[in-house]
Amino acid sequence: MKNLILLLLFLPLLYSCDTETSSRDKAPNILVILADDLGYSDLGCYGGEIQTPNLDELAGNGVRFTQFYNSARCCPSRASLLTGLYPHQAGIGSFVGPDRGVHGYTGSLTPNAATIAEVLKENGYRTFGSGKWHVNKPGPTDRGFEEYYGFLEDYGIDSWEPKWMQRYPEGRPEREYAPGEFFATNAITDYAIDFLNEGRKTPDQPWFLYLAYQAPHFPLQAPEQDIEKYKDTYTVGWDVIREQRIERMKKLGVISENEKLSERSKIPIPRIAERNGVPGDGLHNPAWDELDTDRQADLARRMAVYAGMVDNMDQNIGRIIADLKANGELENTLILFMSDNGACAEWDPFGFEYPNPDDRVAGGTPRHPNVLHTGESLEKLGGPDSPLFSFGSGWANACNTPFSMYKQYVHEGGISSPLIVHWPEKIKEARLFTERYAHFNDVMATCVDVAGATYPDSLNGNAISPMEGTSLFTTLGGNTAPDRLLTFEHSGHPAIRVGDWKLVSSERAMHKTGIRDTVRYELYNIKADRSETKDLSEEYPEKVEELKKSMVEEFSRTHVLPRPFN
Repeated sequence: MKNLILLLLFLPLLYSCDTETSSRDKAPNILVILADDLGYSDLGCYGGEIQTPNLDELAGNGVRFTQFYNSARCCPSRASLLTGLYPHQAGIGSFVGPDRGVHGYTGSLTPNAATIAEVLKENGYRTFGSGKWHVNKPGPTDRGFEEYYGFLEDYGIDSWEPKWMQRYPEGRPEREYAPGEFFATNAITDYAIDFLNEGRKTPDQPWFLYLAYQAPHFPLQAPEQDIEKYKDTYTVGWDVIREQRIERMKKLGVISENEKLSERSKIPIPRIAERNGVPGDGLHNPAWDELDTDRQADLARRMAVYAGMVDNMDQNIGRIIADLKANGELENTLILFMSDNGACAEWDPFGFEYPNPDDRVAGGTPRHPNVLHTGESLEKLGGPDSPLFSFGSGWANACNTPFSMYKQYVHEGGISSPLIVHWPEKIKEARLFTERYAHFNDVMATCVDVAGATYPDSLNGNAISPMEGTSLFTTLGGNTAPDRLLTFEHSGHPAIRVGDWKLVSSERAMHKTGIRDTVRYELYNIKADRSETKDLSEEYPEKVEELKKSMVEEFSRTHVLPRPFN
C-alpha cells in the first residue's frame, strides 16, 4: 500500500511538462500522426495480428490510452483535432460541403476556430503537414501550415495514382516518381521527411508536423509484398479473429479480464445486404461459416489487403522514427498517434466496389454490385490493376473488437481510437493508461501545454473560441475529473458519457431543434461493460432522463443544435 501511495504521488511529476520555459530551444518538436479508419484493435500493441513493430515500439516506450475518443467520422474528427473544439463548434458537425447557414454546419472550419498550426506558428514553431486534409477550404497553407503535400477535398484517393496529390503553396518543387513507383503512403512520408529537413535549416525553432495518412481508408490498396504476408491469415474468418483478438487484448491489459465480446454488429444498410444475398437474419453480420467458400476467399483477400495497408503505414512511420533518430531529435519530440474513427463498415458484409475503370477517381460515387472475385481477379485485389473496393461490415466489426458498431456511429466501435503518446525526454517509463478518458479536442490543449504557447483570444480579426480540451499530460497526471462530460453526435446519432455512464442511440434521434420524443436510448456502465452488451435503460430510467437533459443542454452550447435539417 505504501508503494502504491508513493507511485500515485509520483505520477503527476512523471508526466508533467515544463511549460514555463521561455527558451525556444527547449520547446519540443511535435509530431501528430493520424491514421484513417483504423480499428481500435488493429495494432499489435492493442491486440491485433497485423505486424506493426514501429508503433509497438513507440507504445513500449510511451503511453497507450485505452479510453480515447474521436468524433465518429473523418472530417468531424479532423476538425476537432486541428482546432481543440467539438466538430460542430468548428463548423463541421456533419460533413464538409456547402455552408448550411448554421454555425455547426458551415461545412468548413469557421474563422472562430484556430488550428494547431496557426497557434504554434504564432509561438515560434515551423509548421508542416502531409496527407489528407478533408476540412474543406481554405486549405492548410491558409490555416497556418508553411508547407503541405496531400489531397484537400476528397475522402479517399487511388493510392496508385499520383495526380490526386498536390503540393502547397502552389509552385513549390515536387518530387518525380518513375512509372509504377508511386504509392500514396510512401509519398506522404517522402514529403514529410523533406519538410523535416526544411525545418532543420532553422535549428533554433521547433517544428510541428501533422502527418495524416489516408491508410487504411478505402479504396483498400497495398504493395503486393505487404499483402502477401497476410494471404492465409484471414481465411479463418472474422469470428475466429474476433475471439483471438479479445484474448490478446485481455492479456495486454487493453481491456479488462471480464470484458465480453459484443454480438456481431448490425448491418448498416440491410437492403444492400438483402440485394447481395447475405445469409443470416439480414440484420446482423452473418457467421463466417454461413458463407460459401468462394465468398470466404474473396473476403479473406480483402482483409489481407487492409492488413497490408496498415503494415505499410507502420513501415513508413518507421522511416520517420529512423529519420528523427538519425538527426538526434527523437528524445525531444512529442509523438501522438491515433485514428480518426473506428473501422469502416460501408455498407454491408460484402463491401462495395467502383467496378468501372472510369470511376477510379477520388470522391466518386461507390456502387454496390454483388461482385465476387475468384482466380486471377482475386489475386489482383489491392494492386494497381484492381477495382477500388472496401471490405465491408463483417471485417470492420472484427477490427473494432470487442466493441459494437463502426465509423459514423457513436457506440464504442465508432468513437474509440488507439492513442500512443511517446516523448522520451518527459515520459521515462512505459504505461498502459486506463484510469481516465480523453478526447480528440485534447490534442490542441496538449500542444499548447508542451510548447509553452499562448492560445489566442483573436486571430486575423476574428474572436477565437476557447479550447474545449485538456492537456493529455494533465490527464496522465490524474488531474482531470473522473466524471468529465463528453458528448458525441453524428448523422443524428447522439451520445453522452459522464463518468462510468454512457447514454447512446443507434437511431437518428435529432431533429432541427432537439431530440425526437420516440427515440429509444441505450444506457451502459462503461466501466463494467465497455462493449455495450447489457442495456440498463429500463433499470435506471431516472439516469436516462438525467443524461438526456445534460446532453441536450450541451448540444445547444456546442452548436449541435439548431440543425439545418431533420
